Amino acid sequence: MRNLTQREIEILESQKCKSENWEDVFVSDQFNESDLEQIDHVQFSGRIEIGVFRKTFSLPGGMKKHSGLHHATLHNCTLGDNIFIEHVQRYIANYTIGEDCFIQHLNLLLVDGQAMFGNQVEVSVLNETGGREVPIYDRLSASLAYIIALYRHRPNLIHRLREMIGDYASAHSSNRGSIGSEVKILNVGTIINVKVGDCCTIENTTRLENGSINSNRQAPVTIGDSVIARDFIVSSGSTISDGAKLIRCFVGQSCLVSHSFSAHDSLVFSNCAFENGEACAIFAGPSTVSMHKSSLLIAGMFSFLNAGSGSNQSNHMYKLGPIHQGIVERGSKTTSDSYILWPARVGPFSLVMGRHYHHSDTSDMPFSYLIEHKDETYLIPGVNLRSVGTIRDAQKWPKRDKRKDPIQLDKINYNLLSPYTIGKMMKAVEILKKLQEIVGETSEIYGYQNTRIKGSSLRNGLEVYQKGILKFLGNSLISRLEGAPFANVEEMRQRLVPDSREGLGEWIDLSGLIAPKASIEELISKIESRQINSLAEVEACFEQLHRDYYKLEWTWAADKLQTWCGVNLDSITPEEVIHLVELWKEAVVSLDEKLYQDARKEFSLTSKTGFGVDGGSRLEKEEDFERVRGIFEKNPFVTAVIKHIEDKKALGDELLSRLRPLVKDAANA
Repeated sequence: MRNLTQREIEILESQKCKSENWEDVFVSDQFNESDLEQIDHVQFSGRIEIGVFRKTFSLPGGMKKHSGLHHATLHNCTLGDNIFIEHVQRYIANYTIGEDCFIQHLNLLLVDGQAMFGNQVEVSVLNETGGREVPIYDRLSASLAYIIALYRHRPNLIHRLREMIGDYASAHSSNRGSIGSEVKILNVGTIINVKVGDCCTIENTTRLENGSINSNRQAPVTIGDSVIARDFIVSSGSTISDGAKLIRCFVGQSCLVSHSFSAHDSLVFSNCAFENGEACAIFAGPSTVSMHKSSLLIAGMFSFLNAGSGSNQSNHMYKLGPIHQGIVERGSKTTSDSYILWPARVGPFSLVMGRHYHHSDTSDMPFSYLIEHKDETYLIPGVNLRSVGTIRDAQKWPKRDKRKDPIQLDKINYNLLSPYTIGKMMKAVEILKKLQEIVGETSEIYGYQNTRIKGSSLRNGLEVYQKGILKFLGNSLISRLEGAPFANVEEMRQRLVPDSREGLGEWIDLSGLIAPKASIEELISKIESRQINSLAEVEACFEQLHRDYYKLEWTWAADKLQTWCGVNLDSITPEEVIHLVELWKEAVVSLDEKLYQDARKEFSLTSKTGFGVDGGSRLEKEEDFERVRGIFEKNPFVTAVIKHIEDKKALGDELLSRLRPLVKDAANA
């Protein structure tokens, strides 16, 4: 950089520019008179550094604007090359602005004092009165936030993690803000103490204060019309638009918050979509969706949730205030006008229908329906495992992962069946059998955790859970042997030996990351004992667990094959493996056939109501339906189910063809 020459100062003054001290204004070594021509009606104060103006911006409609500075007041600013700034109503102060930025019609852009840009903001999730605050920072993951919010019984752990986040926030605090390269700021009100990453677009936004917008070239961020945000962090690839309001919020990667949605004290992680409604003190794990005006999510933990219109919860009972919380585990749905009175807990992949006041806990009953009947909560165990909607959801979540950032903050396991859900199914089978023993197998109604279970529902639940368990264990067994050459029984047995002992015992879902509880306990102990001293090390542990999932899954599945199926893998015979594969084939085909029949309901005569609206004949109704919805046999999901049955049969048959010769060899021996 160099100082301006006297001639350059005179030219600038002739172009209505002013400075408190021209000695504090520096320009690039490449700066020349052609650049000088692009500056007019600008007032400088403090130290100013200016690049060159060689670029022309092409705007929608064919308009072109040459880079330059027009009608603005700048204080303590560093400007990269090829910036366009025009019509700043008040001023820009204490900012470094990257190359190729376009800033037009801005009220105020300011860093005032020492700013942390949203880092270390305390977000009071789950309990609005406090006690579960999560201090946010730029690279916060859902798994780390899960531990900070829920492991309050480990105060040393929480102290250490808060200390690490405090260190990060201090290291990234500054009295100077940054605007990345290729940023567009158009027709914006006030921006105070906000850090903006590369390629971000902020347009028609009302007010942003104390935050970070972690945009980048691979995954730009858009902040749109009438948005108000305070004490916030927005991660790469996300869009906040159309009057959304965020107060003390973290927004994860590739999220959408739009259409006047309002949220305070909430954590929103990867691929969430929120429109129209409201969120208060929620922990929204990956792929949580709420799209309707009348929906209120409050004081709850969710992930992969689909909230129906009018979904609502209550976090107080008019006694000591909003102190209650609830957990709805992954993959659940709430129907229109559903309601839950916290505290309550809903097991994974459940459907909540109606209004529920009795504080039920169905966490060990996955894939269930909770239905209100005469002010009571009726539980239908396992029924969602044969629902076409559940399988469709499991297929769509990975397809709708919009993250393009090469660094993905959340470690997300999309598997429908895992040691986490199968472990719960095994508990459910034990619980349901125990209920039968205590109450009697012929009872019409069973009571469980403030719910009621019909006798027929209990028996059906036992059947579908057992099929689901066999399906998963068979999948793991076949995956272990698939493509693995073995010439004799010993080589087959050797292939079934787990790679490590890690993975035994209970598994948990850390808001997307499915991992052995013992491994998480080990990580926590290392944090507490200061063997792990940085947030990067913590996240590296999560990454490793995510990467090792299938290796750890086999350790768990191998153990359960022995305890659940009664085989010894050290001495297992080919006949026993063949028997397990046959059980697996029967379970897979049985569940897929149930899915097939469930899908057929979508093509029933009842589903055709409203088609052929002005026609009188059934034929016209069916033709209208087929034009819109297609034919059942050609439906993509139906054909996928049929293909799945064929593929699984072929996979089992291929393994059986390799196992049968071993039976003969063993007999001859």
